[in-house]
Amino acid sequence: MSVLPQTRTAAPPPLPRPAETSPTEASPAAPPPAQAPGGPARFPSLRHIGPNWYASVMGTAIVASAGAGLAVDVPGLRAACVLVWALSALMLLSVLAARAGHWLCHRDQARAHLLDPAVAPFYGCLSMALMAVGGATLTVGADVVGARAALAVDVVLFVAGTAVGLAAAVVVPYLMVVHHRPAPGTASPVWLLPLVAPMVSASQGALLVPHLSPGQGRQTLLLACYAMFGLSLLATLVVLPLVFSRLVHRGPLPLALTPTLFLVLGPLGQSTTAVNQLADVAPGAVGEPYASAFAAFAVLYGVPVTGFALLWLALAAAMVVRAARNGMGFAMTWWAFTFPVGTCVTGAAGLARHTGSDALTWLSVALYVFLVAAWAAAGARTAGGVVSGALTAAPAPPRPATARTT
Repeated sequence: MSVLPQTRTAAPPPLPRPAETSPTEASPAAPPPAQAPGGPARFPSLRHIGPNWYASVMGTAIVASAGAGLAVDVPGLRAACVLVWALSALMLLSVLAARAGHWLCHRDQARAHLLDPAVAPFYGCLSMALMAVGGATLTVGADVVGARAALAVDVVLFVAGTAVGLAAAVVVPYLMVVHHRPAPGTASPVWLLPLVAPMVSASQGALLVPHLSPGQGRQTLLLACYAMFGLSLLATLVVLPLVFSRLVHRGPLPLALTPTLFLVLGPLGQSTTAVNQLADVAPGAVGEPYASAFAAFAVLYGVPVTGFALLWLALAAAMVVRAARNGMGFAMTWWAFTFPVGTCVTGAAGLARHTGSDALTWLSVALYVFLVAAWAAAGARTAGGVVSGALTAAPAPPRPATARTT
């Protein structure tokens, strides 16, 4: 779920920058530190690889895990999910290496990203990328590496991802208050990224609960996951009204930012996924009446939230169609079509599992078809941009908007 505020004819810049947003979206930011002598001369292609690149890892990993969780028997689907999981693992290693090179060779740019209100929220993507690949390794990759190795990988990535996510959920809002100081009415769906990361921890932690010995350890992990669910949910309820208020009072987002409206689906779908997965493992971690209460809560919470997610999906899709008619081209923001929709797939599949509803089963299948199509489109365009060098080049100067207003 990454953002680019301005597209280019050939290919977009890989990161949003305040100077490239529309006048209504610009936020004051501290000037970047002075460039280290000789910094950009070393591996210049890494200079503009920002934390938003982790969104491609997230979007790929969830194609594998969501496909494996569908309650339908499609020949070859499991094998395809294994291949996509392997691709996501390779992508994670590649982006981690590129980001390490970015920090080593371009520290001035890395520090500037932290002080950039348009870029800093993407640090939440690192957390979600780690856990998305870890969860897919446990559910799909075990077919290749074995159950024991898959569990070990997931534990390491879950612990690292949760630590990073909790840190981002505190540090990014702190920077927004102390350093970024965004102008009133400039709230962006991107602000949700560091806040939804603990919700991903809640759902991924549920996969590990049965692997702990019965007793305090298992119960503690379950309750910690519910605590992270609440942390993320309440923080989302604070930010989401700001995002909708910005849309109502300032109109549609700039063309390249329009796909980020899909980011709102992330906390909605991920929270539904979390309560259903936690309800699955609650009987082995807590006694009655809590285990039954968690199962009831999964349905009572998940069904209304899924209804709202479908409403927002329709609104976001209409805005994307409008933007496409007005000339929206490819940008890395297209990855916002993947992971958030994938969480809705897993959420609907979990509700279908608990209710036995065929309608919810087919809803998960329909959303998964959309997910695969969006992933293929974003992946192909991103691969082309990497090969051509367009996505790793310096951002082009902003151009005057030419979009129609209707």
